[in-house]
This record gives sequence, structure tokens and C-alpha cells, in this order.
Amino acid sequence: MAASSGSSASSDAEEYQPPVWKSYLYQLQQEAPRPRRTICPHMVENRPKYYGREFGHQTLNYRLFYDGKHFVGEKRFESIHDLVTDGLIMLYIETKASEYIAKMTTNPIYEHIGYATQLREKVCRRLSRHRNGSKKIPLQGENNTAVEKITSLVRRAALAPSDHHCNYEKAHSFKVHTFRGPHWCEYCANFMWGLIAQGVRCSDCGLNVHKQCSKYVPNDCQPDLKHVKKVYSCDLTTLVKAHNTPRPMVVDLCIREIEDRGLKSEGLYRVSGFTEHIEDVKLAFDRDGDKADISARTYQDINIIAGALKLYFRDLPIPVITYEAYPKLIEAAKLSDPDKRLEAVHEALTLLPPAHFETLRYLMIHLKKVTQHEKENLMSPENLGIVFGPTLMRPPEESTLATLSDMRYQKQLVQTLIENEDVLF
Repeated sequence: MAASSGSSASSDAEEYQPPVWKSYLYQLQQEAPRPRRTICPHMVENRPKYYGREFGHQTLNYRLFYDGKHFVGEKRFESIHDLVTDGLIMLYIETKASEYIAKMTTNPIYEHIGYATQLREKVCRRLSRHRNGSKKIPLQGENNTAVEKITSLVRRAALAPSDHHCNYEKAHSFKVHTFRGPHWCEYCANFMWGLIAQGVRCSDCGLNVHKQCSKYVPNDCQPDLKHVKKVYSCDLTTLVKAHNTPRPMVVDLCIREIEDRGLKSEGLYRVSGFTEHIEDVKLAFDRDGDKADISARTYQDINIIAGALKLYFRDLPIPVITYEAYPKLIEAAKLSDPDKRLEAVHEALTLLPPAHFETLRYLMIHLKKVTQHEKENLMSPENLGIVFGPTLMRPPEESTLATLSDMRYQKQLVQTLIENEDVLF
């Protein structure tokens, strides 16, 4: 460790107070009975070939299933021994501690634990000294001994308010997870019991909690770049929170490049670039993030950059104009009275999540600039509406009929957004 920061890091490490992980359920798991194999004295006729001689001739209060793995419920096991071991642990703990488990979520450590709130200001000061000009906070490094001890829970507490350019709300993306070795819930601080699928983990920030505790975790996910592996096909809000930017960096970089050298290009956004070159741009963003080189030295044809931007919007799992806002915006586009249409569109836009709204706002400002060079690029608001309608939105139900019937109104909506961007945003 460098001498200049040694005393500071040492002080942080000494002041660091780990959470009080509760051991009661862990102790119960250690006490739980273990299975003992009982050999059947005779071979059972017509027994399934994947069960050995211990498979008896009588089914008691359970049924066993096999599809490559053994199971009686949602969990899949490699062996009968593991299935029974897990079953005994679950039965023992839920019998001995049913009341305790029912009350686990009533006194969580998540929001008001002392070690997180006390560390917030102190860690932020240390991190600010090691930022190296980056907008993203470096949470780990050679000189950050104390920071390395911080769980994903404290990681959120370590983010200073000034470092949130846009403090967008984001729900956690919890998925069932099997933890190797003992793990404790970062919401209630209790042990996560069982052999497999003991709890859930957020795929964006790495938060580990019980499945029942996940229902109470607030929508405060702070995605970590080590979990967010790509740019294209990544949820829009997840991407901007992971990179700590108001909009997806691919949108900013592509628009900047287009405005620098492509606003007068004939057929901008209508003329397609070479598909394989567009895929190259996509791979560059997925690999290099905001360091991707999309300059004229690498891609002379501006239509490649325009195509990459459109592909980004098409690949979003949730479109820029979300499924929730889509029906109201389409209904608004159907109104014949311009004033009523504008008012209805303005109201429907409030349904967009903040990151989606900001991205749409920025795009519409850009497209307005494109239309100001219509004499050279031949792209009017109507033409851009034809291009961007199906790019920015799609109906909630994947129906060809619904898509075709809505295309006219998608075009009308984008045209309205472009022409009135100064009023609507």
C-alpha cells in the first residue's frame, strides 16, 4: 500500500464495523438430522433404472421425479442423498423456527444499519481521492483495503449524492441462486439455509437476499459493471445506472458523431449501412463501452453509425416508449384535434421511466436538428417518423395485425414529438 494513503486506509479499516450476521438459523442447519442410507434386502421389480437398491417398494408421503436430475418440487438435485439432505434441513428449520422465520423481515438491517450510514461519508471521501477523473466510482483497487470489505449493500451507501447524475429508480433483477458455502441475507442478516437455491441474487448489482425478503427490498438497485456485461440488449435504466450517465453512452456517442459529420447526408437514417459493419460497431460498444472508436477513421460511412443507433433502440428488451405508455400514446396520436393530441401526448409521456424520458427527449432534439437540414438530407419529420416509429416502440402483444394497424399512428406520434420537442419535453 502506498505510504501517502496508508494511514487513511488503516483508519478506515479500523473504523469499519461489519454487520451483526445472525447465526440462529445457521446453528439449526448444523443440528439438522442427516440422511442414513438403508439398503433394501431384495431387488424391487420394475424399479426405475436411475434408482439403486435403496429405493423401496412402498411410496409413503412423497413422490420422486427425475428428468436428468432428482426432484420433488422446484429444486433439482444431482443425487437422492442431496435431495433428502436438503429436505431434512428445510423441514427441521421450518419446524423449529417457523415463528422466527415469519418475523425475519420485520427488523431488517437493509435501510438503517449503523455501519452503512456511518461509512457513507467516510468512504465517499476516500473514493473521491482515487477517482482518477472517472465519472464512475472505483470501488476496488490496490489502495482500497477498507473498501474491499464492503458488500454490495454498503456499495450503495458509498455512492455520494453528487455522483448520481440522474438518480433514476430501478428495481432489482432477482434470480434464484445457489450459494456455495454459508451466505447471509443482506436484507435481514439471517442465514440462507438449504443446500441449493437458498435465496436470490440481483443479476445487476449482486445483492443477495432470501426470496421472501426480496419482496421488501426497495427499488434502489445500483448496477455494477462487473455484472452488466454488455451495452446492446441491456435494459436501458440498468445501463445508465451502471455507467452513471443520464442516457445510454451509445446514444450520446452516435448522435455526437452524426451531428459532427452527417447532418447533411442524403437519406440519413433512411439509407442503410452495411449490416456487418453495423454489427462491428455493436461489438465495439459491447467490448469497449464508451471507449469504442466510431470515428470517420474507422467508419467513414455515416450510415453505419446511424444504423448502429437504430439497432441499439430495436434491441432494447423494453422499448424507449415502454409497453405501459404505448397504448396511451397511440390513442393520443389518433386524435384529430392538434391541441388535444398534443395535450394527450404530453400526459402520456409522464408514464415513461425517467431514463427512458431523458433518452427520448435527447433523441427528439437531435432529430429536430436533422429536419433543419431537410434540403440537403431530404429527411422531413414525416420521413423520420416512418423510420423511427417501429424503432422506438412496439405493441405489448406480439401481434402482426396489431403492429401493422399501429404503424400509421407510430409515424404520426414520432412526427408530433419531433415537431413539438420544445413543448413536450
